[in-house]
Amino acid sequence: MSTFRSIEELVKSLEREKELLKEMFAKRKSLSFRYDYALEMTEYKEERIRYLIDYGVIRDTGDFLEMEDLYLKFFEDVLEVNEEINVSFVQDYLTRLNENIDYYLKESNEKRKYNYQREVKRCLKNIALTTVRNVMDLKRNMDNTYKNEPNYQIKKAKLMRLSEKLKNISLLITKSEELIDNQQPVFFRVAMDVQMRNVVSDVKLQLNDSYHNLLEIHRQIVHYLNLIDYQNRIFEKIRKLKYLKDQFLLEENTTIRQVVSQRHPLWMEPQTNYRIKLSIDYLRTSDEAFQAVRKLAAQQKNRKLSPKNLAEAIPEGYLDNQSQQIDAINLREVYNAFMASGIHLFGFVMNYRFRKEVSRGDKLIYFCQLASQYADELNFTESYECSGNVEYPLIYAK
Repeated sequence: MSTFRSIEELVKSLEREKELLKEMFAKRKSLSFRYDYALEMTEYKEERIRYLIDYGVIRDTGDFLEMEDLYLKFFEDVLEVNEEINVSFVQDYLTRLNENIDYYLKESNEKRKYNYQREVKRCLKNIALTTVRNVMDLKRNMDNTYKNEPNYQIKKAKLMRLSEKLKNISLLITKSEELIDNQQPVFFRVAMDVQMRNVVSDVKLQLNDSYHNLLEIHRQIVHYLNLIDYQNRIFEKIRKLKYLKDQFLLEENTTIRQVVSQRHPLWMEPQTNYRIKLSIDYLRTSDEAFQAVRKLAAQQKNRKLSPKNLAEAIPEGYLDNQSQQIDAINLREVYNAFMASGIHLFGFVMNYRFRKEVSRGDKLIYFCQLASQYADELNFTESYECSGNVEYPLIYAK
């Protein structure tokens, strides 16, 4: 089997056959995509189909064509329509995370340490992303199983398997949180820069949200399982009643007449879309109806006679034009000036001429705000310097 030599070649091939791949992906649940139909979509150029087969994009199964699992999974993951919940990816990321942390602590070269630190950040982000997607897939599969699976036994079995997958996801979330908080305290204390702090904070927040969503999904799965058991019991009772009815033993072996006689049949009638009016004779002869009519008439009379509540006049002072000026620092303007300065951020902020008198403490706040808000556009170095009692990193523009 041939392989693509570059991303450009891969993208061009997928672009050229996008109509064929779109139809095959839409019919991925069935085996009805015939070779003749694919040939028609490629303008009857068999070499185009053979090219996709040779490069492992699709496979030939005789009269039918199927998309290879690698590309099928890629499209399902990107479009978030994947029905398979694979928790092994998170376990792999946890293993890789521990390995890179161990490499970082043993490495003495700063450049290679930075590469290991970057790999740790990537693993943390992938753990959070994969967990969130697994939770979303679990919720979607749960709803689809309960609403669309016609066989009760299969429906119950699928929900039980989803419950097991839920426990595995919850366990991996717990392992991830323990690794960050307890198992690797030395690394997260030594390598905790601004970007690492932001990544760890985002990962913890996503894991916490995922765990709370899992609690709700678990409650819903238990509710669905209880409904399935209830529906099964009702179904069994209906089957027994039908059997007795077919054997003309329904009235003899059951108390159906007694039960039906105790039920008011009006609730089974369709609801009317008009008001049910009381009869004139009932209004004339009933004391309760007469008292209700008198009460309604008194309420209507009081409503007409009672004075309307009017608001007080608006004071003239409220209509005067009033404005308030807030003297604030435009951090974007300061950042644009820094990008053109060529010096490190701390020195620039401390020597920048603001439009108003700014204290040293406020300048330190502006320095932290700029470093946080524009972290992706700045270059954080490993060098530190001191100014008075303040130790700060050297941050330059990229």
